[in-house]
Amino acid sequence: MSKLSAAALALPFLAAALAPVAAGAAGSAYYRAELANPAPKAKFVARDVVWACDGVHCVAGRGTSRPLIMCASLARAAGEVKSFTVDGAAITPEDLARCNGK
Repeated sequence: MSKLSAAALALPFLAAALAPVAAGAAGSAYYRAELANPAPKAKFVARDVVWACDGVHCVAGRGTSRPLIMCASLARAAGEVKSFTVDGAAITPEDLARCNGK
């Protein structure tokens, strides 16, 4: 068997081995939000974290500010926030209202 054939055979195994790494990266978001309307950009920075959005669903890694400040910065950059979770826990309805400036 030639070296090229051996490499070609190994490719599917390599892809299968790396798939959980890619899935884990998407699952490692510290902040998750649902917006009232689709985000104006797919990726943007708000309060020193990079937000990645797919339509109305946005995720970001952990920042250094309080959750309410992170939510408010997202609302200023992308519009009304319908839900906001921090490490899997939703913020209170009162904080969500404050996040949106209500």
